[in-house]
Amino acid sequence: MKTIEVVAAIIHKGDKVFATQRGYGEWKDYWEYPGGKVGPGESPEAALVREIREELDTEISVDKFLTTIEWDYPKFHLTMHCYMCSLLTEALHLNEHEDARWLSAADLDTVNWLPADYQLIPLIEKVLAAGPETQTLSV
Repeated sequence: MKTIEVVAAIIHKGDKVFATQRGYGEWKDYWEYPGGKVGPGESPEAALVREIREELDTEISVDKFLTTIEWDYPKFHLTMHCYMCSLLTEALHLNEHEDARWLSAADLDTVNWLPADYQLIPLIEKVLAAGPETQTLSV
């Protein structure tokens, strides 16, 4: 089975995280944390900054490695490196997604997540409950 390596930005602001709704492909209308594929010779952090710039026309700080999710989709295996991130600018523009929301821990179950992204909910609930001092540690 083919393996795809991606990065995901859990962009937080206060007690909320940013989620995006896919606007294309087999998983159209499912929700995810923004990000994308790691390019050849590219670090996960550099890939994340590049992907967020491309997808959302904004700049982020990659604050802290959170976890890696391994997930078998029907057509490929996904390795998803997840990072807590913060915005360096308030501007956000959806270039590839059809919708976006800021979700509190209580709202995380209100959208239809991609299966791999859904695995992050318990961990993100803990991070949000712990408060902002745990969200912005340097990598």
